[in-house]
Amino acid sequence: MTLSPHPLDPFTAEEITQVRDVLVAAGKVGETTRFPSVLPVEPPKEVVRAHRPGDPVTRRARAVLLDTATGVSAEAVVNATDRVLESYRELKPHEDGQPAVLFEEYDRSADLVRADPRWQAAMRRRGIEDWSLAFVAPLSPGHFDEPLLHGRRVLRALTFLRDHEDDSPWAHPVEGLLCEVDLIANEVLAVTDEGDVPTPTEHGNYSGETPRTTLKPITITQPEGVSFTVEGGEVSWEGWNFRIGFNAREGLTLHRIGFGGDPVLYRASMPEMVVPYGDPAPWRNWISYFDAGEYLLGKNANSLRLGCDCLGVIHYFDAVVADDHGKPVAIPQAICMHEEDYGVQWKHTNILNGASDVRRSRRLVVSSFSTIGNYDYGFFWYFYLDGTIELEAKATGIVFCGAGGDSPHGAEIAPGLSAPVHQHLFCARLDTEVAGAANTVDEVDFVGVPTGPDNPRGNAFTTTTTVLERESAAARTADPLKGRTWIVRSSEGVNRLGKPRAYQLVPRPGPTLLAQPDATVAARAAFATKHLWVTRFHEDERYPAGEYPDQHPGGAGLPTWTAQDRPLVDADLVLWHVFGPTHLPRPEDWPVMPVDYSGFMFKPLGFLDRNPTLDLPDFSACRHCPPGECRCAH
Repeated sequence: MTLSPHPLDPFTAEEITQVRDVLVAAGKVGETTRFPSVLPVEPPKEVVRAHRPGDPVTRRARAVLLDTATGVSAEAVVNATDRVLESYRELKPHEDGQPAVLFEEYDRSADLVRADPRWQAAMRRRGIEDWSLAFVAPLSPGHFDEPLLHGRRVLRALTFLRDHEDDSPWAHPVEGLLCEVDLIANEVLAVTDEGDVPTPTEHGNYSGETPRTTLKPITITQPEGVSFTVEGGEVSWEGWNFRIGFNAREGLTLHRIGFGGDPVLYRASMPEMVVPYGDPAPWRNWISYFDAGEYLLGKNANSLRLGCDCLGVIHYFDAVVADDHGKPVAIPQAICMHEEDYGVQWKHTNILNGASDVRRSRRLVVSSFSTIGNYDYGFFWYFYLDGTIELEAKATGIVFCGAGGDSPHGAEIAPGLSAPVHQHLFCARLDTEVAGAANTVDEVDFVGVPTGPDNPRGNAFTTTTTVLERESAAARTADPLKGRTWIVRSSEGVNRLGKPRAYQLVPRPGPTLLAQPDATVAARAAFATKHLWVTRFHEDERYPAGEYPDQHPGGAGLPTWTAQDRPLVDADLVLWHVFGPTHLPRPEDWPVMPVDYSGFMFKPLGFLDRNPTLDLPDFSACRHCPPGECRCAH
């Protein structure tokens, strides 16, 4: 932390403690009170923009409280600086949804399941008498208007077996066994036990292989040090300037991103993702995880290790989140930052005289990893020398399996082990500030020109531009056949050609949500039905599926906001971009999955007047001998 605090600094342990102390003093915390989340309330933009080093900073938090004895939940806003409870309201779970899952609820629900006679009978029916090593996986239940679950805080639990303490349970799913657990009544509401599919016996352990010896080491060194500077949470590198943030829900966040001294993005983050499964079997047809809103990406962030997660000369940022009791927990090295070579930046050989010029590209990498159950997600923000920003999501870990063979909705990836088809649909939030706060978004397609007087040889093509003027017209799908991109142009700045300075969102599209429109997940994850949404900025519109997606009936977030149909021209805008893989698992994904990459680029388009990398040094030039007289083989 910097000695001069900034309004966008992540929470410190002391501040989280202050938030809890205020709520305790106000009588809002009892023996059974838990804290599903404690998140920063960022100051208004005008306050942040006006802040100068040394100015006083007011720190506020939004804390969600849950009474595990009664199920009553509430949302409180606390001024940690002045130690004041500013607001407090009880939530209505049937309307608002349930708060995020507590860590302690996983163990509690698993213990309830293992103690239930019906579950024990189901295990005995399968010939399993010793279930001490059974792994019960409690999972968010979705929302299906089931009378048994009305008004209850629930997890659904599947069962997996282990042969020993370190055995991977995901290889041994107990097919046909499903339990519903009431987390407030502390009871198993129902146990469904159907079918006699054998539990796969082959192990899924991925450690212990004899390492190959054919790979030689690659050493990355920067003998003169790194090219970036860090002051508190502020980073400067090769024309880039931005602030690092972190919170328990989104994890890594980026703020006040500028290039060449001019603003590009006010804020960038990964506020939500949904993982819907395409298997109609009753054991899995309810699965649609919201890994940010239901489980909290930041609270599940990894501590990163040098040489494994990050390679090179590394700068780490630690993070602090609140645990289930509202007390601070440190996550050392939660964020990794480093430079890496990225091949050729530009090159040309002059065919007239044979002279050749080439310059190397480099990028600054800011990354974090979160583990949610069986999957691991890496979020890598890349900053390039030419002004390009890229977000790459890396999905790895262990695919979720059931027992059985190939089916129309999955594939056998190991003997008797079937992995269902599913999607990972990420939603990035880009609060734009391209050369100023007032922006407009254009949709640009490449189109052919009909053969005729304007195209006599039939070869011509051009672009068409559609201005996204209102929110009702700004929920869009990508079209790779038209090379569709979205241009965010400034209403305030022009380049030397007199055209608006702009950035271009370049998608790498895959399928949007494949569930049917009448499926409840389509209402709960409506954001995933489009590749792009554009909204007018509002400080309360933070998460595309709403504040509390767990057991929410649907319709919150982007569908509600865009129904206002606010004008978008020359306005403070937010882009919500959906991307990610649709995954039919394969044998090569087992027993641990190679990284599946997805993402997008945000590139300058007339934001600059020319190539900003012309002044890159030629590191290939010999620095040891006179020009033209190199004999040293450097």
